[in-house]
Parts: sequence; C-alpha cells; structure tokens
Amino acid sequence: MHLTIKLLLLINILLYGQSTFNGGSHMNPKKISEKEWKSCLSPTKYNILRQKGTEPPGTGEYYKHNEDGTYNCAGCAALLFSSDTKYDSGSGWPSFWTPIDSASVSEYDDNSLSRHRIEIRCSKCDGHLGHVFEDGPNPTGLRYCINSAALDFKKKNKEKTQE
Repeated sequence: MHLTIKLLLLINILLYGQSTFNGGSHMNPKKISEKEWKSCLSPTKYNILRQKGTEPPGTGEYYKHNEDGTYNCAGCAALLFSSDTKYDSGSGWPSFWTPIDSASVSEYDDNSLSRHRIEIRCSKCDGHLGHVFEDGPNPTGLRYCINSAALDFKKKNKEKTQE
C-alpha cells in the first residue's frame, strides 16, 4: 500500500506538479499526513522539509550549481526560484534574491536559536525551505537562503534555432 501511494504521488507530481489520489481527485499537499510524507521523501528531504532541519553549509547539491533553469519544491514540485536570481552569497547555501512569484513562498517568524529570523516555507505544501535575510543584493536587498535538499532542479530546455 505504501509503495502504491508513493508511486502515485511521484508520478502525479512529475506529470502535473501536484499529488492526486482516489480516481484523479486532486489532493491538497498540505493535507498529506506526516506518515505519507515520510514514505515519499528520502530521510534527508523529510528532515529538511517536514522537520525544519538544515543541511551543513557548503554540502548541498545546489550550492555551487550554475545551470539555467528553475528550482522547484522537492516536496510538491511547486515552482519556487529561477537560476536568473541565484547568486553566490558565500553563506554555504543556495541563495536567491527573489522567488519566481512571491505567492509561492510563505514567511513565518522563527525565534529558534535565540534570535529572530524569517522562515520560508513552500506555500503549496508547507515544506520548510530555509530563511530570508535582509542582506542580499539589489534590486530587493533580500537573501533567500535555501536548503538544497528542499529543492529539485529542472534544467531549461534550449530550443535549437534555425537560421
């Protein structure tokens, strides 16, 4: 049963960018149980997305990644960030100066670690992505500091032009 749910979730996320169950009715990713998330995600992705973990600095797959494309939520495939807004902040995590759409991420006060920060979550599945800081480059002055394990990269298709 768990394998069936996992396969359905992964196939539908890849095909449609959302999870579907019960004969094609779309299920809200925010209503997926933690047990289902745990069965669908790798232990690292589960720790980051569902338990608000943080990968060690400099270790993430996308920290020094420089291909053209989009960075999507590893939990629900929602479109989050573009390579056009990615930059090297020197922080040890992938950094972006803006999301593709401000509605794609939600902000929450985070007072853990004895200081105030702004946590960033995927608006679609409520998965923890990282934090946003006010020390980024122009034009926004923001640094979205995101865990690589919370992201999946989709390479930009380069169409051949005929001359």
